[in-house]
Amino acid sequence: MTGFTNEEIGRLANYYGLTMNFVEKHGRVYKIYTDKGEFAFKQIEAKKGLDFLRYVQHLYQQGYNRIVPIYPTLDGRYAILEGNSLFYLMPWLENKEREGRLQKNKDLFRELARLHTLSVREVPITKEMREEHYEQTTARWESEREALESFAEQCERTVYMSPFQLLYCTFFSEINGAERFALDKIKEWKEATDEETKARSVIIHGKLSNEHFLYDENGTGYFTNFEQAQIASPIHDLLPFLDRTLSTHPKRFDESIEWLDTYFRHFPFKAEEMLLFLSYLAHPGAIFRVAERYFSSGKDKNEMKFVNQLQHQYWRMKNTEYVVVKLEERERMKKEQQQTPPSN
Repeated sequence: MTGFTNEEIGRLANYYGLTMNFVEKHGRVYKIYTDKGEFAFKQIEAKKGLDFLRYVQHLYQQGYNRIVPIYPTLDGRYAILEGNSLFYLMPWLENKEREGRLQKNKDLFRELARLHTLSVREVPITKEMREEHYEQTTARWESEREALESFAEQCERTVYMSPFQLLYCTFFSEINGAERFALDKIKEWKEATDEETKARSVIIHGKLSNEHFLYDENGTGYFTNFEQAQIASPIHDLLPFLDRTLSTHPKRFDESIEWLDTYFRHFPFKAEEMLLFLSYLAHPGAIFRVAERYFSSGKDKNEMKFVNQLQHQYWRMKNTEYVVVKLEERERMKKEQQQTPPSN
């Protein structure tokens, strides 16, 4: 995607009745200083289309206004086509954080829950569709588990293990446990939804990040960058965010539990949704991909690089395990409370 000159950006600003004084480029966003204040001009690829605008307008109609507004041109267009790029105009938010990352993410998850609540709808799901999803997912995961076992056997047949092989064998039991847990949970999900004919879907943000949650001068948070919004399960917003967050050195991720508590307080998952969520969250697919690359590579490979990758993905798996265990404990307590008859 090519950049545009200051003169070209100034010409586009004229479509909004703005006279540009100065422009700064911030990635794909141009901060423009005009006679009517400061604005953000966002440049995206034209082939992405304008579907996200429909979702933004729908959310506004549903009463959800915590989205950075998109301004129309003087002739009513919400985007301008220039070559292979589309431009749309928004107010410029300074994004002044008041209480740090933990509070910002709690605000983000609260607003995400509101977004999902206002856009939720039930969609018909046939038994065949569920079975197909279950069969395809379990077949892929079972194949991975068998490959992981084969890798371990290959290591054990080696007279002198490489550093990667030794580390892999050290972790193997826990990796295998995570695979089995994910398979058990998705099986529970299938059994719990066998007679269900509907599932909940929402408008998901599609690229959830605290970088896409901005504060105005009053400290009110707004979502931006809705270009990958779509109708899907709410799980598709939570999983990528958690995956990035948990991909770090080992630590107790109680803050992630707090964020999820905030979300579930406003948009509680049904029991079957939680089963599917835990299944996907616990699945150690990233470790499988590292191991597969290592064992399919020839002799000329960077051993240290692969060791670092395996160690990193193991840490992520353990961080994820901490969150999964906490969530499962809460689900079990909730179930026990529901089954306990009230005392006289």
